[in-house]
Formats: sequence, C-alpha cells, structure tokens
Amino acid sequence: MSRIGTIARRSFLVGSAAIAGGVAFGYYAYKRSPANPLLDGLGDGETALTPYVRIDQNGVTIITPRADLGQGAYSVQAALVAEELDLDWNDIKVDPGPPSAAYYNGKVLAEGFPIAATDDGLLARGARTAGDAAGKFLGLQITGGSSTVPDAYDKMRIAGAVAREVLLLAASSQTGIAKADLRTRNGAVITPDGKSLSYASLARTAATIEPPTNVRLKPEAEWRYLGKPMRRIDIVSKSTGTATFGIDLKMPGMVYATVRSNPRLGGGLKGYDANGAEKSKGVIRIVPVAGGVGVIADNTWRAFRAASLIKFDWGPAPYPATSAAMFETVAGSFIPGRQDSQLKNEGDVESALKGANVIEAEYRIPYLAHAPLEPMNAMVQLKDGRLDIWTGTQIPRFVVASAAAITGLQPANIHLHAQISGGSFGRRLEDDYVRQAVELAKAFQGRPVKMTWTREEDMTHDFPRPLGMARMRGAVKDGKVEAYDLGIACPSVTASQTGRLNMSLPGPDTAIVAGAWDQPFRIPHYRVTGYRVPELVPVSSWRSVGASGNGFLHDGFLDELIHAAGADPLKERLRLCWHEPSRKVLEAVGEMSNWGSDPGKDRGRGVAFTLSFGVPVAEVVEVTNTPKGIRIDKVFVAVDVGKVLDPQNLESQIQGGVIWGLGHAMNAELTYADGIAQQTNYHAFEGMRLYQTPRIEIRALTSASAIRGIGEPSVPPAAPALANAIFAATGKRIRELPLNKHIQFA
Repeated sequence: MSRIGTIARRSFLVGSAAIAGGVAFGYYAYKRSPANPLLDGLGDGETALTPYVRIDQNGVTIITPRADLGQGAYSVQAALVAEELDLDWNDIKVDPGPPSAAYYNGKVLAEGFPIAATDDGLLARGARTAGDAAGKFLGLQITGGSSTVPDAYDKMRIAGAVAREVLLLAASSQTGIAKADLRTRNGAVITPDGKSLSYASLARTAATIEPPTNVRLKPEAEWRYLGKPMRRIDIVSKSTGTATFGIDLKMPGMVYATVRSNPRLGGGLKGYDANGAEKSKGVIRIVPVAGGVGVIADNTWRAFRAASLIKFDWGPAPYPATSAAMFETVAGSFIPGRQDSQLKNEGDVESALKGANVIEAEYRIPYLAHAPLEPMNAMVQLKDGRLDIWTGTQIPRFVVASAAAITGLQPANIHLHAQISGGSFGRRLEDDYVRQAVELAKAFQGRPVKMTWTREEDMTHDFPRPLGMARMRGAVKDGKVEAYDLGIACPSVTASQTGRLNMSLPGPDTAIVAGAWDQPFRIPHYRVTGYRVPELVPVSSWRSVGASGNGFLHDGFLDELIHAAGADPLKERLRLCWHEPSRKVLEAVGEMSNWGSDPGKDRGRGVAFTLSFGVPVAEVVEVTNTPKGIRIDKVFVAVDVGKVLDPQNLESQIQGGVIWGLGHAMNAELTYADGIAQQTNYHAFEGMRLYQTPRIEIRALTSASAIRGIGEPSVPPAAPALANAIFAATGKRIRELPLNKHIQFA
C-alpha cells in the first residue's frame, strides 16, 4: 500500500484528554498510555481517531470492547460514543475490536478490594485509583462484575468528544470556516450555509491533526440518546433469528469437532479406546487433547456420535466424591485456621450474646451451573503460522495468551475475533473450551475447526457457583435487633478462577462475604466472618458472584431476627439502615408494594435488601399459598444506579436478574456423585417456567453519587425476598436452597 494512500499511523488514547475546566481523569493519569491497537492494519483511506472510533469510506465504526452476552453491552457502549460524536443511531456500526491493553477495565479489580461501596473516604478513593492502576498495568481487558457501564461512562464519552473535535478541526481546515461556526449532526459537520460534510469525507484530513487535550462533554440537557429509551442495535437481528452467534459460524472448508474430557474435573485420563469411534461415519481424525480426546468429523452430530463411542478410563476426582462429603468439608471449616476475613466487627458481639436468649441458625446454598443457552464453542484455524480464533469470550487477552502457550506463536500472530454470545452468566470468563479448540487446530492445520461441546459436556464440565454454609447467632432487645454474628464458609472463587489464568491475588477473598459484610445496617453488635473452604470442585464467577448466595444467607437470618423482635420487617430494616440511597430504595419498594396493607388470605409478602456491586436493591415478593403450592404473584424492585443511561434496557436487566434469582432459588442445584455433576441438561436443572413468571414492577432511583451497572445486583435479594414471603404466607422458615426441597411451587 502506498504511503500516500494510508492514513498516518499515530498513537493516541482518549485518556490524554480531559474535560474543559480542569477536571483530571484518574484512569489515564499515568505517564504512558497503551498504544492505539486500531492503527495496525489500517486500510486505504481509513483512520482511527481514538481506540474507540474508526472511520473509513463507509462511515464510522464504534469499537465496543466489552463482550455482549445478551445484556446489551454493545448498545450502551455505542451510545456513549455516539452521544458525543453526534452520530445517527440508525447508522451506528459496532466492532468488538482486537484484544488490547488499551481496552483495560479500570473498575473490576476494585470490586474485590475489602472496601465497602458506601465508603467514600480518602483511603477508599485511593484504593479504587490503585485498582484502576493495577488494571492498566495488567492490561486487564475483561467483562464482568457489572463494570461495563461504570468503566466506560467517562472514557467512551471522552473518546467521542475527542473525535468530534478533531473532525470539526478537519472541516475548518478544508473549508476555511472557523471551527466555532461549524456544528455537527448525524455523522456530519454542518457549515453555516447548511452544507453537510460527512465524517468519512473528513477522515484523511482528520488523521493529520493532533487531538486536543481538553474537550467539553455535553451536559445532560443536551443528550439525545443517553437517559432515554434506546432501541438496542441488536434487537432486530435477535428478534428475527438472524443474529450470528459463535455457534452459528460457517466457513469454507471447515471441519467439525467435539471434545470429551474427564467429568471428574482435574481427574485426568488414564487411557481410552477409540476403535469404535474411528469406524463411525464421517469421522476424520481422533485427536488427544489435554485431559481428554477430540473427534474431528464432517458435521457436528457425527462428531458427537463418535465421541459417545469412545471408552474412557478416567482418573478419580481430586475432591470428595459426593455433595454430602463436600458439605462435611464446608461444615468443618468454621475454625480459626480457615478464617479468611473479618471485615465487619462492630460493638462487642461476644458480650452481647452472653446470657441472652440467643437465636441460632444454619443456612446452606448449593453449587449452581452457569448453563447458558449457547454451549461452549470456538472456531479455530492454524494456517501458515497464523492462528485465528472466533469465539465468545469475556477475557480476550487471556485467550490469546493461552493460545500462544499452546502453539508457540507470538501474540502478534494470533487474531481473536470476538463473537456475540448466547448467554454466559460468568462462564465465558474461562478459556478451557478455547484451549481445546486450539489443540485440535494445531493437530489439524490448514482448515477451520469448529469445536462445539454437547450440552452434557457443558453441564458436567462447568466451573460452578460454589456451595456454601452460614452459621448465625443473634439477639433482640426491646423489639429491636441487638446483635448479629454471621459466619460464612465457602471455597474461594477468586483463588480458583485466577489460578486457572496463571494469576494470584493476595489477601482475603471478599467474594466469600460479598453481599454480607458490606451491608449498610447499624446493628449495635455486628460481626461478619469469612472462612475459606479448601478447594473442592473448581469454581468460578456466577451472576452476582458471592452476593448471589450471601444475599439469602445474610438477609434471611436478619428477617428471622426482626420477626423474633416482633418488629415490622420493612420498618426495622429502615431503622437499622444508615445509608441514604439504601434507605430510599427501601422506602420506594414499600410504597410500590403498599407495604403494611393486608395481603389477603393465604397470601404473604417478603421484603429483602442487598447492596452489591455498589447498587442498593430492595425487593418485595408477594406469594399465594394455593392447593397446588406456592404461586409467585408480584415482585416489586427498587434500585439506585446513580444514573440511568437506558431506562428500557435497565428494566430488562432487572427483570432478567429477578427471574434468574427466583428460578434458581426455587429449583436449581448441581449435585455430585462419584465426583461427577449429576444434572446434565435442563430437565434436571430447571429454572422458572413461563407460567410461573410474576408481574415485575421496577423503580430506578438516581440519588447515588456514582454511576453503576445493573446486570447483577437484582439477583441477590430475589431468593431471600421469596423465602421471607413464603414464611409470611405459611409460617415455614426455609434455610436451604433450592426451596423446592422443602416446599412445592404451583
């Protein structure tokens, strides 16, 4: 390509710009910025004004580096840039972009620090800045922890504003008109006489202009998209079945594959007999992979069929073989030697519980599978020293690193093409399925290899949400909650997951007590202790991580104490709550549900509250005790995310989280026998049925100081609100999930 025909290659990151008025942004306040990855491989006439904006003759493409797993991440990222760049929503094109340190997540690590979201002190702010610095140092490109919106909110708006300023300068240079006399609208610069200069026509000139170091962000009053209901950019394709997920990909010359590995995770392979599989119709090759065997065939079904014919001699599980034995290990972990943290210890719990009428309980939560609708899959091609990977993933740079280790290639020769995913709930924070596909492609070079897991492989090889147990003691006095001592024992998600990524994070694992230690209640004598259970089944992040179970553990026993005190469940939570945004969501949900009114015969209301990922969420569930079992009638939800960018998608995310939380609380658990997960498909791992789905009413408040994500926070309060409602309707207190082990649902 000629030098003249190629836009000048320069490195620029939006962090070098700051809002006019002198407000500095901490995330790029470090001396070196990662290079703009879009500058490599630009075509004729293309320019990349920032890592988030690419312009060519066909218009503007917005880079949306956080994975879209069904939560609308591409749309909200695009809106942040489009708002400042003045693009027409109907013309927006998105691209997930390449794996790059430029797209590091500066918010996700801080979630694991032992700092309550309600703490806005100097040390807390400093620690959050340190978390951002660590994310930058590691080049931590990751989607998770409800961090997409808070991480992108400033940096992607700045990216759009910087690009807009450069384009205005380019138009001024081309026309001789002062920049102040130009304006932008719908992907073009407009001159005073109404002439429209498309951004594409300005690209060459724009590439020669040094980006500004100060930009003005639009005030909210000027927003066209943000804060208003937006049609998701993928809604038509997903509604019509035309969206292409990773599992849908087809390429010329491709072959199909699947893999079988030991369902006793980490148990290894002693030997196998593939004679029957080799003779099966359509089989092209049998390929040993780490811990198992892959089958390459001429279609997926034939690969599945052949894999089922292989006889395996699997090694034993490196953990207790049954769920009962694992719970024994958990029960034995409430000892000083396994104490992981004690992040809350207020008052004098021991003295408060001496000689008092102590209330005690033990709660349990099970393993839970991620079970996304789209099973794990990847398309990989190794040809002429170049590796291409097409897959849905939340950890693109880790995937590239793993592929480099397997193939011996340099990362520059590995090209990851991120795909939209049919769900994840945390499962695609792992790279095991991609590593298997890379091994197959290495053994069968030249042609694309499409590796797909069976549903059974997906369920039995999940890294589930960990099981856990809580032991509580408490006391009440004068109609009030006086003391609450909560101990939670659970395997460490952080140690298990980061270990597989060849990382190690020091200190306690706050996920063990997340959604419990950091609740904004002022109980006179209040202690939360976390105990780290030795690793059993390898575990991973699951939607809302530690808070997913701890919401049930913490709020369930708090409800017991409130009832023991003879207090009103909502009023006592309000009395105890010191955090104003949290108080407001409790007040709002009470108003929405008409709390205090008579629910009617055989009916009950339960309220629950959990603050997770910085978002206070209060939920009220209404149930009816029918002859056929418990029917869930209505759910009321109040949240405070600080700022609502898309009311429509926020409502969808909250509804989805509530249904997810309720369905798993009702029915779901992953159990083990002989070291193997027993639930192998949806018939045995059942969510909420459509006919069981309640009416869900939502109110989003905006009093919190920081903007937050909403993909996960509505999950934790759902289970305790339901259990509390069942108690109100039946008088039966259930301390174990799933609830259907103790009660029937209509």
